[in-house]
Amino acid sequence: MGALLTAFNAVLPLFLVIFAGMLFSRTKTASEIWVSVLNNYALKVGLPALVIASLIKIDPASGSYGKLILINSAWFIVCMLLAFPVARLFKLNNNLRSALIMVFSYGNVAYLGIPVLKNSYGEMAVPVAGIISSIYIFWLLTLGMFLIEFNHVNRPNIGKLLLKQSRNPLILSVFIGLSIVVFKIRLPGFISETIGLFAGSVTAVVLFSLGIFLGFHKTGGFKDWGIALVWSVVIMVILPAVFYFVAGKTNLDDLSLKASVLEAAMPLGLTPYAIASQNKIETPLIARIVVTSTLSSIIVIPLWIIILG
Repeated sequence: MGALLTAFNAVLPLFLVIFAGMLFSRTKTASEIWVSVLNNYALKVGLPALVIASLIKIDPASGSYGKLILINSAWFIVCMLLAFPVARLFKLNNNLRSALIMVFSYGNVAYLGIPVLKNSYGEMAVPVAGIISSIYIFWLLTLGMFLIEFNHVNRPNIGKLLLKQSRNPLILSVFIGLSIVVFKIRLPGFISETIGLFAGSVTAVVLFSLGIFLGFHKTGGFKDWGIALVWSVVIMVILPAVFYFVAGKTNLDDLSLKASVLEAAMPLGLTPYAIASQNKIETPLIARIVVTSTLSSIIVIPLWIIILG
């Protein structure tokens, strides 16, 4: 019951923010341009701040994170590559294949995952969650973006892509956060608080943007939402179950194993929605998967917490 209440308390405010965005769009208080502006803020300011705020809580002396990084990196890459045989099996077009690259791999490990892990396993889980979030962001914005471009262009310009991603605020935030930890840089209090303010804003901004987007577009029929629900079950139940079975045989420490599996079972992340919105990659489908998977997480996340112990 406690796990259910924890998940419910974590998820309900998210839907209230989505509903507020839909209300603003339906009443014409907000225009569609808001979606682009809010998503740009999230990708270039809010989420990078959240990554840094999570990483600077890591204590390098508290243990080795090598195995954690290796296992989560391998799983993330496998999930991205899984989009190709699945797309071939179901004869999906290139746009859907690009969407699945993000859908299969990137859960809501930062916005929702960090609070859930903190509530479930205490403050000691926050650095682990920060590392896992950074792993997901790094691979999504490097190999993930390469795969998406490769999916649309026969010969993608690797040099141009690497140069573009090297200036990406999300990638830079990973290196900045890790540099602060590795070189033991002590940030002045006012800087830490400023980063915290930006980090605290991003969840509401992206969810509000999602609500506005849904309000301006057709919500879809039962078939559309049924498809979204099927993909939600795949990413929150089937894939995490496989990961739990495999990772359980790697001698990963108890907290790292629980955190890794629980993060893998998170609903679809908001970053893929922001990326899809900017690049016009099946945005309605991804928006519906975000909604259905987040709603399903009220039940699925507590079940995973009970299973993991």
